[in-house]
Amino acid sequence: MSADAIYVGGTILTMNDAAPLADAAAIKDGRIVAVGSLDAVLDVAGNAERIDLDGGTMLPGFVDSHGHVFAVGLQASAANLLPPPDGDGSDIAALKELLREWESGNTGPLKDTGWIVGFGYDDSQLAEKRHPTRDELDAVSTDKPILVMHQSGHLGAANSKALELAGISAETPDPYGGVFRRRPGSNEPNGVLEEYALFAILGVLSARFDDAINEKMAIAGAELVASFGFTTAQEGRAMGATVASLKDVAASGRFKIDIVAYPDVLAVEATSPSREYVGRLRVGGVKLTIDGSPQGKTAWLTEPYYVVPDGQPEDYAGYPAIDE
Repeated sequence: MSADAIYVGGTILTMNDAAPLADAAAIKDGRIVAVGSLDAVLDVAGNAERIDLDGGTMLPGFVDSHGHVFAVGLQASAANLLPPPDGDGSDIAALKELLREWESGNTGPLKDTGWIVGFGYDDSQLAEKRHPTRDELDAVSTDKPILVMHQSGHLGAANSKALELAGISAETPDPYGGVFRRRPGSNEPNGVLEEYALFAILGVLSARFDDAINEKMAIAGAELVASFGFTTAQEGRAMGATVASLKDVAASGRFKIDIVAYPDVLAVEATSPSREYVGRLRVGGVKLTIDGSPQGKTAWLTEPYYVVPDGQPEDYAGYPAIDE
């Protein structure tokens, strides 16, 4: 047996308790075929290319145990609103400027939607310690719909145009499993969206996605996940259109890492779980969401939150996403 490459000159972690460290590893056709002492690996390496790790550390690929590769694709395509050091989203003024810059220079898959989209802000790390409101997003644009998503993916904020397109007004009741936050002393939505209220706006945005955009989003998500060393990614709550797009990309051989999808059991009828990968994709099971995010304080707890969100009673403990 010969190998394509042999890695030496660094710390090689095997994740094997019996032999946690190795001097060398040999790779053939993208797989590890030998790992151990340098002499033992050289015996099977043949004329393999020798790659010096230069003191670095080599690990096996990571498996994403809870993620949303399609949402990661949305993140990769949207304005980066993450707080420092991962982005410049330190306050609401910075978020607005980041959205303006993205809108003026956007050439990615979201451009054809006509929306301005941002991802990754965190109210707890903004100087104001709160979410941006519709009025603040209106300062970026009143002509184009705007949606910004909290880094948890469970909350967000929309401008007046996005709320209008979604048919959301003072008369709109909160959806089960979600909340439209309201302006003080009024029933008028202030633009901040929790859980299924966010999904209502996301539904209007995703209705603008055609097959090409969905496929680009899936590929962008897989590529971003792979850039952090993951060799298996997860789509932890796939809707029907998402599953179809993942299958189209897999059928054309465009995934470079394995993807495991879990369709929403309440939204997708034919799930067809399998243990076998086809084109680096398999449906691993189904997903049932019963509550929200601890980070966003929408998770359903048995005891009240220590610090409750603004406007909530002292005994606030989150809420369920589905009824009994």
